[in-house]
Amino acid sequence: MPVKTQAIGKQFEPTHYAVGREKIKEYARAVGETNPLHLDEAAARAAGHADVVAPPMFAVVYSSPSVAPAMFDPEVEMNFAMMVHGGQQFEWGSLVVAGDEIATTTSVKDISERDGRGYYVFEAGSVNQRGEEVCRGTWTNIGRGV
Repeated sequence: MPVKTQAIGKQFEPTHYAVGREKIKEYARAVGETNPLHLDEAAARAAGHADVVAPPMFAVVYSSPSVAPAMFDPEVEMNFAMMVHGGQQFEWGSLVVAGDEIATTTSVKDISERDGRGYYVFEAGSVNQRGEEVCRGTWTNIGRGV
């Protein structure tokens, strides 16, 4: 069954994430981060930040809740049971620190078919409470057997 492209350009309601100090520290420890900017409020403040700084890949924590509804949207018609993760690409802007409020909006960037596989590309843009872009992510999923 060929992939349907009617959802290309569709934008989803933003999700909101309140960045917590302990969540940043937990994430940093889980990924083996040792930079004190991610673990020690005093070190982060001494470096000029308001609080601990999130490691770059913390972007997955605040942006993935926005991508999930797009992947399961009936208009996208992606068969999740046959889906494999194709890749992620991120571009970072302003640093994310504890206390930030992040809003992420996801859209369907592209849907295509090649070699019997469907390619579903989503773009997630995240901004902080000041309207500064903190991250733009491209998420690619591949549907086998379309």
